[in-house]
Amino acid sequence: MRLLEAVAAHEDGAPAKQLAREAGLALPTAYHLLRTLTHEGYLRREQGVFVFGPAAEKLTSSGAQQNRRSKIGDVLAHWRDAIGVPVYFAVYREGEVEVVDIADKPGSPAVEEWADFRQTAHAHAIGQCLLSQLDEDSQRDHLSRYPVQSITPYSVRDGVALIRRLGRTGRMQPVVEQQEYALGTVCAAVPITVGTTAATLAISLPLHQRGRLLPAVRELQSDVGRKLATLAFSISI
Repeated sequence: MRLLEAVAAHEDGAPAKQLAREAGLALPTAYHLLRTLTHEGYLRREQGVFVFGPAAEKLTSSGAQQNRRSKIGDVLAHWRDAIGVPVYFAVYREGEVEVVDIADKPGSPAVEEWADFRQTAHAHAIGQCLLSQLDEDSQRDHLSRYPVQSITPYSVRDGVALIRRLGRTGRMQPVVEQQEYALGTVCAAVPITVGTTAATLAISLPLHQRGRLLPAVRELQSDVGRKLATLAFSISI
């Protein structure tokens, strides 16, 4: 790792002796490690100097991805603690519902995913909010792949009724569902405009606390603008 750090300090690369000196390694040890790193694709040798190889580029890409996930996690944790509810962030990507991250805690747990969120978008606030941002053809395409089915006695009964409900959803208005995905739970989701990608922030509460749902989601909405840049950044994950 010290050798890689030394390479990173030289935009145009550096020779083995210089890297060994900067990394604080004996020259034979540095030669051995440089050969290994080159063989594994982390470095490549060009005209007597060592520069990063394709494997190192993948490593830095993975690190950037982890950093983006960490940032969105921090934002959700802020809302979880400030509002006192579990907070979810999800996007609709390539025809699929994708829950990017969830922030909850022992005294306020997230809803258990007992039925795959991707296949049950019609039954939970996250999915309904994402679908409401699509055009009707895209909605029908999704439902052709994941047909409406009764998850609980409160779930919407068929695709026609769902599309009708989605059509009545006001622009930028929260979507609320009560016990449609999980008995004893109420949820609300707000649409997020992030370029052309459908996205949503959602919260959940036990049924006996449903009176807190709308005030909590309005509090979330009021603060979204200040965190939108981080949410938009996370879309590239």
